[in-house]
Amino acid sequence: MRALHGERLRDAEPHAAPGAADQRHFPIQPEHVLHSLVYGMPSVGLACAPDILQMDGVKTGGIHKIEKSETPQETDLSTENPSQGQNAGPLSGMRILEFAGIGPAPFAGMMLADMGAEVILIERSADHAAASRYPRMAQNRGKKSIALDLKSEAGRAAAWKLIESADALIEGFRPGVMERLGFSPEEVARRAPLLVFGRVTGWGQTGPLSQAAGHDINYVALTGVMSTSMRPGQAPVLPPTIVGDMAGGAMFLLFGLMCAMHEARQSGRGQVVDAAMIDGVTAMSGLIHQMRSAMGYWKDDPAQNHFLNTSPFYEAFECADGRYITLGAIEPQFYALQLQKLGLTDVDPGRQYQSADWPEIKARVAAIVRGKTQAQWCAELEGSDVCFAPVLSLAEAPSHPHNAQRQLFVDLEVEGSSQRQPAPAPRFSRTPARRPTPGSRIGQDTDAVLASLGYAQADIAALRESRACA
Repeated sequence: MRALHGERLRDAEPHAAPGAADQRHFPIQPEHVLHSLVYGMPSVGLACAPDILQMDGVKTGGIHKIEKSETPQETDLSTENPSQGQNAGPLSGMRILEFAGIGPAPFAGMMLADMGAEVILIERSADHAAASRYPRMAQNRGKKSIALDLKSEAGRAAAWKLIESADALIEGFRPGVMERLGFSPEEVARRAPLLVFGRVTGWGQTGPLSQAAGHDINYVALTGVMSTSMRPGQAPVLPPTIVGDMAGGAMFLLFGLMCAMHEARQSGRGQVVDAAMIDGVTAMSGLIHQMRSAMGYWKDDPAQNHFLNTSPFYEAFECADGRYITLGAIEPQFYALQLQKLGLTDVDPGRQYQSADWPEIKARVAAIVRGKTQAQWCAELEGSDVCFAPVLSLAEAPSHPHNAQRQLFVDLEVEGSSQRQPAPAPRFSRTPARRPTPGSRIGQDTDAVLASLGYAQADIAALRESRACA
């Protein structure tokens, strides 16, 4: 085994708590504390650093051109940065095996590769001949590819050598597929006792629906989360696949892998991580359940629930040019500023959560917003404490000044064409993510990976001759 099976890291020094002089305390109002829990924003009633929250006023200046702020140096992902060496990443030295599939498993593998792990993609040798017809998947960036026939004895033997050399494996097959291929968790644990076995599915490894087909829309529906997107008299809003597949599946798989690998360093034993998308989506909705059952704050009636875009302060509004802006002034000081900036000085900000007032005020806000273009509203409100952002298209988002400064996207040259992809996240101050590189073609790294396992060139040639690898 590799990086994670060395000595334990020494306990980190605890961070010093901020002193009393660094905080200001304000009277607590429960609904404002709740909003801060939901949105991670400073709110009246919380102890906040004075440069984040000012009780004497709020930030009112709108700016369209966002100037570069004085922040620590960002890692430049667009070009090689000599000062960062090879940008090995915080997971450098870790080896992960990914059994090729679709959905959240490839995304999880990509994130591990972004952070410096050696991710080896085990693909079917039968797919090798057809590989030239398909572009390399963006989610395979930074990965190596080995093509094996897992139905052949020689192909399985090579896969076992890889498993025995790795820290973890991830797979996203329907429950039972890995067992039928001969790589059951029990057999893997016997032959590679320290390895963490990551499994991600929609319904989970157990349960009445575990063998049923499904997609993101189904998992979000069954967990009750889709019902939280219903506006009055309308069908639920269909979420993009990031909710179930990526957030509920890939992110919880990654979290489980990190937890299990940390524990393996202490116990000397790996384990199975069963990451079901329905589990992850349900876990992410925990605060909604708390607001509904324990606090009575979440309203089942959409007309009384500002989270469902029925209020005048949490909504996307259409502009004069048919484009949209968003307002999210859920805190009282931000809502008061919204009313001021929109000229609604006759509206009492103290009645913000009186839902009976919402329809009339919302209609007035909508009419005012329709009086200017999106660009005009950006010039007036962007950067202020109104909690404002324009609704941008996927094509426009990379060019926004804030996104551009933070390098949210990277351009990769893939087979003679440029592909724009999201940049690795999160950011690290000392061990930045590895600069993204295009993923390998199917089987592109077969010889190199087999050689790293001790195969001689003659052995590799024999495997190719028998079609056990490609």
